[in-house]
Amino acid sequence: MNKEEYIRKMNEDHEWAPGWDAVEAEFSRLYPGQKPAHFGTAINTRAMFGGEEYLDGFSVYTNPKGYLHLVTFGMTELYSDADAFGGEYSRWGYEMTMKLKEDSPENCMWAMNMLSNIARYTYRSGNYYDPEECVPGNGTSLHVGTDSLITALITVDDTTAMAQNTLHGRVGFIQFVGITEKELNAIRADISNIRKLISLMKQDNPDLVTDMKRDFSYIG
Repeated sequence: MNKEEYIRKMNEDHEWAPGWDAVEAEFSRLYPGQKPAHFGTAINTRAMFGGEEYLDGFSVYTNPKGYLHLVTFGMTELYSDADAFGGEYSRWGYEMTMKLKEDSPENCMWAMNMLSNIARYTYRSGNYYDPEECVPGNGTSLHVGTDSLITALITVDDTTAMAQNTLHGRVGFIQFVGITEKELNAIRADISNIRKLISLMKQDNPDLVTDMKRDFSYIG
């Protein structure tokens, strides 16, 4: 599709959301025929209307391996915009994901709130995430109000969702993975430990699923 065709379609279909469609297409490839649980953010809370919410929503898919796969909508250019056509990257260039050992999509709300906070940080500070970075917490459970050793995050390229070349540019999927405070401290002491940790985790958890009930550390 060239820019002239893009503009024509944009003018003909005011609800066209090619960026949103691109994200859904990749997850439809991973989960064919599955209708995800979708959680939209309230319109009046979104930043474009003066609120503090920078994401439009989340979808949660059920993986047959026994975990839930969450993806955000809002880190990339979701809707038709002639100025965004043909860019190198679609806005920040990635949507955020998590793979969670949870029983139901409703039990993933804590993760959605956390990713909303990360999105807010990125939009306001301009600091985005690459794979193999740390996101420290405050030393307490990522799931506020629960007792868990999982207190921080690392980032990786999503282990299953593949980057896409879209009409608005490249869209990758950065997966956020829960780690313990011991693991975080080991990484702080030696940044090369992040690759060591990922390698060790993948030995028994190849999809890097975050299990808030994990009661041991791989390093540290």
